[in-house]
Amino acid sequence: MRIGIVGYGNLGKSVEKLIDDQPDMEVGAIFSRRATLDTTSRVLPVADFAQYKDEIDVAILCLGSATDIPEQAPEFAKYTPTVDTYDNHRDVPRHREAMDKVARENNTVAVVSTGWDPGMFSINRTMAEALLPGAKQNTFWGPGLSQGHSDAVRRIEGVKAGVQYTIPAEDALDRARKGETEGLDGKSAHKRVCYIVADEADQEQIEQEIRTMPDYFVGYQVEVNFIDEVTFEKEHTGMPHGGHVITTGDTGGFHHMIEYTLELDRNPDFTGAVAIAYARAAVRLQEQAAHGAYTVLEVPPYLISPTPLDELIARDV
Repeated sequence: MRIGIVGYGNLGKSVEKLIDDQPDMEVGAIFSRRATLDTTSRVLPVADFAQYKDEIDVAILCLGSATDIPEQAPEFAKYTPTVDTYDNHRDVPRHREAMDKVARENNTVAVVSTGWDPGMFSINRTMAEALLPGAKQNTFWGPGLSQGHSDAVRRIEGVKAGVQYTIPAEDALDRARKGETEGLDGKSAHKRVCYIVADEADQEQIEQEIRTMPDYFVGYQVEVNFIDEVTFEKEHTGMPHGGHVITTGDTGGFHHMIEYTLELDRNPDFTGAVAIAYARAAVRLQEQAAHGAYTVLEVPPYLISPTPLDELIARDV
C-alpha cells in the first residue's frame, strides 16, 4: 500500500518512521508546503496533490484539528481515500457528515477521527457500555500533552511556543473505579495546564484567548504559565500522554469494573500508529467499494490488521 503523508510536523514524521515497520506499506510521497524536508522520502508540493493521486493508495492527513483538517480534509477526499485524526469531540458528527458527502460524491473512503481519543477510547467506551447496560462511565485524559489543544494554543497571535497538559484528579479516578460518579464529569475531573512563550506585552491577551476558547478550554480549570524559551526547550519538548476509560456496572448486587488504560511515552507515535492501521482499513474498504466516511466504530477490527482474517480467527477467537 502506497501511503501519502500530508503534512510533516510531529505526526507526519511519526507516520513516516512507523511505516517502515509495516509489512504491507511504503511511503509513496510526503506532501508539504515546504520545498525541502529533512527526509529521504519523496517530497511533493501539497498544492499538486490532485496531480499525483494515482501514485498513492491512501492519504494520512497529518494536519492540525483546530483549522487545517476542517478546512482542507474535504478537498483531499475528492481524489483518494483519506485518514485523519480530527479530535474536536463535539464537532466530529459535523466533520463526518462533511467528509461523507465529499467521499460519496467522488467514490472514495474517508476514515475520520482516528487516534486514541477519539479512536481507541471510543471503541472501548462503546464496548464496555454495551456489556454493562446502565453502567456508569468516565473518561480521564492524562497526565500528558494534548496535541490538539497545544496546536490550538500555538495558533493564537503572539504565541512563540506553547504546550498544554491535561491532568486528571486522583480522587476522581478512585471515585470512578468505585462507581461513585455522581457530580463527576470530564471538566471537573481535569485541569488544563498551559506553558507559553510570548512577549510580556502580549501575555494578558493570550491568556484571555486561551481561557475563552470554546470546545478546548471553556468550562475547565485552566492554568496558564508564561516561561522563557530556554525553560520551554528544557522541560516541555517531550510528548507523553495517556488516560483511562472506566466503566462500572451492577448485576444484581455484584460490582463490575472495566478499565482501559493507555500510557504513552510519545503521543504522536501512538496517534500515528493508529492512523496507519486505519489507513490499511481505508484501502480495503475502497477495494470493497464501500464509499463514504467512517469512524472507528464503523470499521470491522480485522480490516486494520496485516494478519489475514482466517489467522486472526484461529489465533484469537
